[in-house]
Amino acid sequence: MQTSPTRAPRRDAAENRTALLDAARLILNQDPDASLETIATAAGLSRRAVYGHFATRDDLVRALLDRGASGVVASLESVSHPDPTVRVALIASRLWHEVENIRVMALFAVRGPLKLHTAAHLAPVRLRVREAVEQGQADGTFRTDIPSDRLARLIEDSALSVLEESARSALAQREGHRLVMLTTLGTIGLGWREAVAVIDTHEELAWKDIT
Repeated sequence: MQTSPTRAPRRDAAENRTALLDAARLILNQDPDASLETIATAAGLSRRAVYGHFATRDDLVRALLDRGASGVVASLESVSHPDPTVRVALIASRLWHEVENIRVMALFAVRGPLKLHTAAHLAPVRLRVREAVEQGQADGTFRTDIPSDRLARLIEDSALSVLEESARSALAQREGHRLVMLTTLGTIGLGWREAVAVIDTHEELAWKDIT
């Protein structure tokens, strides 16, 4: 008995799913409590059509978070530098570029009820930060009075604090890019003048309009 090959989803079904995720990304960034009906309307679909792709609103949100986290992880695959100080600044700046245009949604992803779900996907990012911390502590460029795993978490929190500030106030893209690096470098133990010098003397850390 032969097994029938798995059929690819119809083109219109795949496009509808993408449209739903794109609409959810925009709508939930404005209102994290927006209803499934509101998202469907923004995607140009009926509520009934949504259920062909997502059984519940939570399923839609999880799929959106999965897509966003995968994008963040992929964007950091090429981030590398022999100096751990520059590397953590690069990681912070790349993260800012990935999430600055969805600031509210990004905060929901890491602070909201699905934070553990998001954390599992972001494990490779956290590993990169921890590796940089361990190298920096070993060569004496990072503070050593805080255990490496805790310092890595504090670096993450410092980046999130900039994201929270940007969600509250009109923080420009370029300003946020610099601020997230300054707070990250301050967390690892650099004074503000040292942090400014690191940013201003490394071309890799200069603002680039990534689109």
